[in-house]
This record gives sequence, structure tokens and C-alpha cells, in this order.
Amino acid sequence: MDALLPVANVLGRLLSIFSFAYLMPIAAAIYYNDGTTADFVAAMVISLLGGLTLYFTTRANYRELKPRDGFLLVSSVWVLMASIATIPLLLVYDTMSFTDAFFETISGLTTTGATVMTNLDHAPPAINLWRHELNWLGGMGIIVLAVAVLPMLGVGGMQLYKAETPGPMKDAKLTARIADTAKALWLVYVGFTIACTLLLQQAGLSWLDAICHTFAAMSLGGFSTRDASVGAFDNPQVEFILIVFMMIAAMNFATHFLAIRGRDLRTYWRDMEVRGVIGLIVASCFGVALYVWLEGTYEDYPTALRHVSFNLVSIGLSSGFVSQDYEKWPVFAPLWMMFLANITCSSGSTGGGIKMIRTLILAKQANRELTRLVHPAIVNPVKVGGSPIPNNVVIAVLGFIFLYFMSVVMLTFLLILSGLDFISALGAVVGSITNAGPGLGVVGPSSNYAGLTDFQTWVCSFTMLLGRLEVLSLAVVFTPQFWRK
Repeated sequence: MDALLPVANVLGRLLSIFSFAYLMPIAAAIYYNDGTTADFVAAMVISLLGGLTLYFTTRANYRELKPRDGFLLVSSVWVLMASIATIPLLLVYDTMSFTDAFFETISGLTTTGATVMTNLDHAPPAINLWRHELNWLGGMGIIVLAVAVLPMLGVGGMQLYKAETPGPMKDAKLTARIADTAKALWLVYVGFTIACTLLLQQAGLSWLDAICHTFAAMSLGGFSTRDASVGAFDNPQVEFILIVFMMIAAMNFATHFLAIRGRDLRTYWRDMEVRGVIGLIVASCFGVALYVWLEGTYEDYPTALRHVSFNLVSIGLSSGFVSQDYEKWPVFAPLWMMFLANITCSSGSTGGGIKMIRTLILAKQANRELTRLVHPAIVNPVKVGGSPIPNNVVIAVLGFIFLYFMSVVMLTFLLILSGLDFISALGAVVGSITNAGPGLGVVGPSSNYAGLTDFQTWVCSFTMLLGRLEVLSLAVVFTPQFWRK
């Protein structure tokens, strides 16, 4: 038990820092006079006092974190932050259960964008801003944000960074110090956020809608201030801007940083993941639009291309915005979009799924095995972008992908066992584990997750966290060997 106290100490520090996130909705509540100011102030005070209490009661147990501490902290911090973030929802909505409130906040922090809330068009502005701020904070990971601060608190950050950062190539460094790396990535993140907000406001959105949808786009979170999501605006310019910034968010932020620092756009071309993401998404947009048009869903190809492009980019990059009820399209289209959500986003991006780097490594490994069948003695290392991939990374990727898709299968069966039909169960699990949000069936684009039972809601909440922490970082905490000395 004593081994958990250092983790609890850092949790207290992080919770204290997290309490200042309430300042933004407090300012919005005061500005719009929406009657929620006292609720958010109370939530901030509870969060701050809880964090300080946890910190001071475990201060004597401070020590440098070990690698296993990092994994435990990452799992714990998401659950704790999501739990604390429910306070304003529970105070404002008397009839909302903790199950639904936790689902909403864990969906925000994991950038899933699935929701159980309705009547969002008339929700207090501060509540909508809070939901979207959770998206934005979760985008690059609360832990990565904290790593930039932890060195000043005397806690090393490398264990946290490796546990939280998406992708298999976690040891590559951009700067000499981990804190500098985290700061560099967040500066890029903030810069794109400001640019997207200004462009959306110029395209006709109010400042609140522009800020909220920017937070959701840059985090690939997919929350919206409207029940009909982006479809409520029916604005091609807004859709185009969101497509561009969702594509940016789906690329490795380290690549953005290197391209900006070197002032060289060729950096993107040299990144195999970027080429894979753009190539797959662009080809899918034109191909699926042609298919949907030929099936008679839309009268002309440009209209089909507009609607397919936005929804395919959004779902395929695990964002979750919708502008059309894509379940009314021929069944191939939504299934292909859900498939893309599993494989398309880059490592080091804000997206979910297995990541493009793993997709490329898996494809190269499959090709190597086929080649070995014909030429058993050949030496044929797996290469991505001309660089050989160490065998231990290849093995780790194979193990990860097995666990990922077995998780999809077993969790789908669990939801079916609980009474959900197959299409809805599969859509809910894929939408949750990829952090895309909308699924199929009763959790499709024309509805949300409000119709699920409490048990099904908790299964989806767990699945979101499993996907955001890329399976292994969470699964390892449940293994017996993790708890052995």
C-alpha cells in the first residue's frame, strides 16, 4: 500500500493544477450570466481543496516515479479528473446521474465526443464551454501538459510521457529535456487552436461556437454545441475549415514542430505517416463520394463529395462531428468510415485507433512473411520510410494489435450479452475504442448514447479509456505481475 502513496502525492498536485481549468467556464458563466457561476466556483474549490489535501497528506512519501508508477498514475489521473469534472454537470442538471455525468466527462477527456446530453442548443454556455475544454485538454493528454509543469514540482516526467504519448516510437525526442518537448508540442497545439478559432469566427460562427468547435476539432474530440452537430450550421466554409484542421490534428505534432522550426514543408513529405494519412483519406473521400452518388443518395457528385468528405474525414480521423445521417447511406460507406477510424491517425496526434505507424509496420511485416515463404533464407528487415524497425518494436506492434482487436470482439460480445443488438454493440465499441464517438444503430449519428443502460454506459466509458491509453497502458495495470515486487 505504501508504494501507492507517491502516486497519490502526484495525483494531488495534478488535481490542484486541474482546478484552474474551471476559470474558463467561470468567466463564460459571468459573461453570459447563465446562472452557473456558483456551480463552477464550487467545483473549482472542491477540486483545489481535494488536490491540496491529497498532496499534503502524502507529502512525506514523495520520491521519483518508477516506470510502473507512471502507468498507474496515467490510469488513475484520467479517472480522477473525469470524476471531479462531473461536479458542475451534477450541480446544474438535477436529474443527471453520476453514470451519465462520468460518461460525458470521460468522453470529453478521452476526446471521444460521444454524448448522453440532449438539448445542447439551449444548454448554458459555460456548460458547453466546459465540455469542449475537456476535449481540448484531453487532446494531447493531460499528462503531457502536466509534464511541462512537473519538473518545477520536483517530479520527473519521462515515465509519464512514455505512458501517455500515443504510438510505438515513444523514445524519440525533439528536445533535450522532456519538459521542453511537452512545451514545444503544446505551443504548436495552441497556435493551431488560435488560427482555427479566428477562421471559424470569420466564416460566420459566434465566438462561443468558434472556440468550442475549434477545441473539438484540434483534439479530434467531436463535441458540439448543437444536437445536430456541425450539420446545424449548414455552412460549407465551416466544414472546409474543420476538415483542414482535423487533418492537421491527425498528423504527428512532432512533425508539425519540426516543420515549423525548420521552416520546411518537405518535413511532411518525409513523414511516412503523413503520406499514409493523406493518401488514404483523400482516396476514400473521392471513392466513397462516387459510390454514394452512383447509388442515388445525392443528385450530383459535388454535393456527394461535400457531405462524404466532411463526415468521412471526421469519423475516419476519430473526431466525431457529423453533418448528415450517414446511416442512410449505402451500408458500405459508414462501415468503411468506422474501419478508417481504427487505422488512420498518426502516432503523436490527438486521434485514436491503432495509428498509421502500426498499420504500416503490420503491412510491412505481413509482406516480409510472404517473402520468406518464397525465399526462406532472405534477410529482409521491416522498414518504414527507409529506416529499419527493430524487431522488438515489430513484436510489440503485433501484440498491441492482437489485444486491440480482441478487446473490440470481447467488449462487443459483452454489450450483446447485456441486450444490445449486434450493429449497435459493434458501433458503440468501435466508436468508443477509436475515440470517434458516433457509432451505428442506436448510437448512430442521428441519436446518441443516452438510450444505453447504466451497465452499457460504464462498458463504453471503460472502452473509451482503454482506447485513449492505447490498451497496453491500461491493461498492464490489471495484470498480476504489475503488482508483484
